[in-house]
Amino acid sequence: MTQEIHGTVAGGFEGVREEFAAVVAAERPDYEGQLCAYLHGRRVVDLWSAGSGPDTLYGVHGSTKGAAFLVVAVLVQDGTLELDRKVTYYWPEFAAEGKGMLTLRDLLTHRAGVVGTDTGFTLAELADDRALAERLADQRPFWRPGTAFGYHALVIGALAGEVVRRATGHTLQQVYEDRIRTPYALDLHLGLPAAHEPRFRPTRPLDPTPTQQIELDASPRGPHTLNSIAYNRNAPLPTDLATLPNDPLIRTRGPASVGGVASARGLAGLYAAAISASEEREPLLKPDTIAELGQLHATGHDLVAGTHRTYALGFQATAETWHPFLGAGSFGHSGTAGSQAFADPRSGLAYGYTRRRCAYPAGAAPENDRLAQAIHRAAVAHT
Repeated sequence: MTQEIHGTVAGGFEGVREEFAAVVAAERPDYEGQLCAYLHGRRVVDLWSAGSGPDTLYGVHGSTKGAAFLVVAVLVQDGTLELDRKVTYYWPEFAAEGKGMLTLRDLLTHRAGVVGTDTGFTLAELADDRALAERLADQRPFWRPGTAFGYHALVIGALAGEVVRRATGHTLQQVYEDRIRTPYALDLHLGLPAAHEPRFRPTRPLDPTPTQQIELDASPRGPHTLNSIAYNRNAPLPTDLATLPNDPLIRTRGPASVGGVASARGLAGLYAAAISASEEREPLLKPDTIAELGQLHATGHDLVAGTHRTYALGFQATAETWHPFLGAGSFGHSGTAGSQAFADPRSGLAYGYTRRRCAYPAGAAPENDRLAQAIHRAAVAHT
């Protein structure tokens, strides 16, 4: 039975509705998802499937990092932070074990080498960015800082957050709330208020097909690989990343690497606020800041992922990593369950997608490519 598609699209974006309907039809009967896009600050796509709603909130895992990096960008723009200062200028304790020469720019681009700790983290630590930062300050890096890069999956938000806290006296979550989420009325929360809990839908874990299960079983997952350390599989109680935001402690504390809770409207709205003016507000970022965020900073072999990756300044370089049809300088982030959000400053496009069940493989769900391409095609035709 075909699921009904809800929501609206602007004139010229009718093909996006058809593409979203095709995605939903190809998925399992219990599929839940949302799709939203802005063009030059105007919402042009706002769709959701049965079982979801425009205000339903999902754990967005790694897509949380977009909010964290945007906080850093705002503070760099106003002069509170300097990208090429050493991290120890703000956080002296980080110098332990040979990390003293690392700059903030290096830290943001996954070059620190402290992807985790030798013994892993407890759930309480994963929920507490300050606790993570304290552990990581003393950790010996797993490669010489600055010489290579690897995805700091569970800890990059805590590392950046400690720099923010030392520089401002406020947590990254507080700065995000005061300077970004509240002024722009974004439905993306780093620390979900109790009043919004009824809107939250827990992530459903991957239900692999037989072929996918064979591939998963064949993946090297020893507890002492860089990948396992980065994803906390070396802890006494290994982390199930897929369902991490389902834990109330994670949602309440909103750790800046993986703890965000959002709708597709919230994800797309974050990037629209970053690059586009609206009737009410100017964009958060100036053109020079937008250009620096999208500049390629790390490209090559990612030591954690074990594959070729490309990062902009903290953000994933979206055109080079996921969607080559986007303009140069596009930046965004994806999440384990399949969510994705990005800005394409050259077209003025901001995109957000969420889904409830974890996608395979983990990260931006495969359907993002066809959905983003349909939206981009309509956006280009519209201008």
